[in-house]
Amino acid sequence: MQSPTVNTKLVVLLGLPLGHSVSPAMHNYAFEKLEMDCCYIPVEVIPENLATVFAGLTKMNVAGFNVTIPYKIEIMNYLDELDPLARVIGAVNTICMEDGRTKGYNTDGEGFVRSLEEKAGIRVKGKRFFILGCGGAVRAIAMTLASKGAAAIYISNRTLSRATNLATEINERISHCAKAVEQKTEAIKPYLQQCDILVNGTRLGMYPDEDISPIETSLLSADLIVTDIVYNPLMTKLLKEARQLGCTVVDGLGMLIYQGAAAFQLWTGVEPPVEEMTELTYKLMTERT
Repeated sequence: MQSPTVNTKLVVLLGLPLGHSVSPAMHNYAFEKLEMDCCYIPVEVIPENLATVFAGLTKMNVAGFNVTIPYKIEIMNYLDELDPLARVIGAVNTICMEDGRTKGYNTDGEGFVRSLEEKAGIRVKGKRFFILGCGGAVRAIAMTLASKGAAAIYISNRTLSRATNLATEINERISHCAKAVEQKTEAIKPYLQQCDILVNGTRLGMYPDEDISPIETSLLSADLIVTDIVYNPLMTKLLKEARQLGCTVVDGLGMLIYQGAAAFQLWTGVEPPVEEMTELTYKLMTERT
């Protein structure tokens, strides 16, 4: 990697925690491969400092940002403009600096769908989904699934009102296919039995809490496709248990790669080397296990 200079364009990852992230390695590899004078850096920010840190970074030689847990919704308060899709989703994971102004985008939903369809060999249209969680990534995933013709989307969250609000937004803005489900085993069971795909959109099971699963194993069945947005560890407890039951499983790294590739193109206007990025990230995650 070439040494940074005063002309080096920065791309900044904002979130907390970030020690597990492979995004810096993935994007810096792509910049080097394409001989671009850019550098991707992770910046951990505590909630009370987000506004100050973000404002300061926008005055530097920054081309753009990635935003991850827990700031995908809050960061919108500090942006000059929102892409129409990001506005509908109500969450941002990618920010571009355009003529000194900040514009927010969301590439999470497309990244998730591309990974799911390629790895599971399915199409989203007509499928029934059960989603755990209600954060910024889930908003993007659920909205995108609805726009691509999902037959049903059941959303279960620890705070039921948040799931209800998201389901209402999907039904009113995109397609009448969403319903909130109380996060209790007896409430989840009848809806999950109707579904084709289970999505863990929570951080449960993420390093260092690898021994936690977001759902009871007894609720899983062999005909389910089970996918997790967590990618560290690559095989979460949920995915391991699902695979043992005979389920098709899809890890969270594909979503990271494809949403990252879309973000890369927004920052630079250049098509990234997706195959090489994929090979590198899986190699890095395999070495961690």
